[in-house]
Amino acid sequence: METPQAPADSPPEPGKPGPGKLSRLWKSIGPGLVTGASDDDPSGIATYTQAGAQYGLATLWTTLITFPLMAAIQEMCARIGLVTSQGLCGILRKTYPKPVLWLMLLFSVPAIVLNIGADIAGMGAVANLVIPQVPAQVFSVAFTALLLGAIIALPYQRLASVLKWLCAVLLVYLVVPFMTHTDWMAVLHHALVPTFHFDKAFIGVLVAILGTTISPYLFFWQATMEAEAQLHKKQVVVDKRLIKEMGFDVDLGMLFSSIVMFFIILTAGSTLYAAGIHHIDTVAEAAEALRPVAGDGAYYLFAIGVIGTGFLAIPVLSGCLSYIVAETFGWQEGLDKKFHEAPAFYGVIIVSLLVGLGINYLGISPIQALLWSAILYGVTAPVLIGILLHIANNKTVMGEFTNGRWSNILGGLALLLMTLAAGCLVYFTIST
Repeated sequence: METPQAPADSPPEPGKPGPGKLSRLWKSIGPGLVTGASDDDPSGIATYTQAGAQYGLATLWTTLITFPLMAAIQEMCARIGLVTSQGLCGILRKTYPKPVLWLMLLFSVPAIVLNIGADIAGMGAVANLVIPQVPAQVFSVAFTALLLGAIIALPYQRLASVLKWLCAVLLVYLVVPFMTHTDWMAVLHHALVPTFHFDKAFIGVLVAILGTTISPYLFFWQATMEAEAQLHKKQVVVDKRLIKEMGFDVDLGMLFSSIVMFFIILTAGSTLYAAGIHHIDTVAEAAEALRPVAGDGAYYLFAIGVIGTGFLAIPVLSGCLSYIVAETFGWQEGLDKKFHEAPAFYGVIIVSLLVGLGINYLGISPIQALLWSAILYGVTAPVLIGILLHIANNKTVMGEFTNGRWSNILGGLALLLMTLAAGCLVYFTIST
């Protein structure tokens, strides 16, 4: 979840040392880091693990393709929120025809709810591995209750700070490859030389990777959090310096996300695929499959990562959905408001988590639901990117801060790539 940037630190009192460089850097990091980290949620972990298990290191090259594209798209969203002090749905409601807004809702809400349910189920399944005496569904209910309590009860600044620190959980995935025998020359080759298989399964994995890296729910979240961050700061005038700082923050978050994605694919490719484990049906299987080939350490790190990223991503997902609905209907909104100040806003969060929890009882495999949500994002993202590009180039909305040349080039490439991938997936689905 994105943390509003704190106001600039006040000068230290005479005789007292000022904060260190690392402390100032940490405080200056804004919504970009948490946006990037929440992109590697249990849905992303499952997608990247399946990609590595199914195709080894063959999809490592996708990290070099997705990083500049996701950075460009998220920078557009952040700039829109920063300049307009509104979320995407608020802009659509006030500036565009209503059918555009309803189209945005139609393509976003189902995927977000499925993603929440899949993440809750994934967390419960992995927690059951660590403590098998407690059923997975009991863990899922407990996690849902804990998340609801934290989102509603904690002041926004404290909740945002907790989420910011939870980003560190993702570092566990950078450790696992060094606990196994990894062929680093093969890693370098597959990272730089693309491998491609023109079949339904491989296209499906690519669409899932694209859908979980360039995730539509993050478009809404980034714009809204930048708008709220601006409201929390003393400085309200947007200038080129502020835009530059925002761009650095977004790039840092997306780079962090891409590095984690790279190492998760690497972990699965160098352990599961190498051991002949090419198909994963549940999150539990993904963790258990690591145990005999990578040891107990990798097994527990994988489990900790899934649970920790769930706690990071689910507040982002549910909060994003609530902002979308509240902006659409003009309700009071904001995670910095108390429950009685925005009951409808928090009501959407409660309903989204309870519906997501209910998915646990439909008999859907957690990892299958995670992959479905990622693929659904991949299919719906082209529509949302097209709308986003139009907003970012609309001088009436953006004034002097419309897209530059590279923003349009990279945004156009993202639109083209997502459209081609989704089109290929639909073709293979219909033809087989």
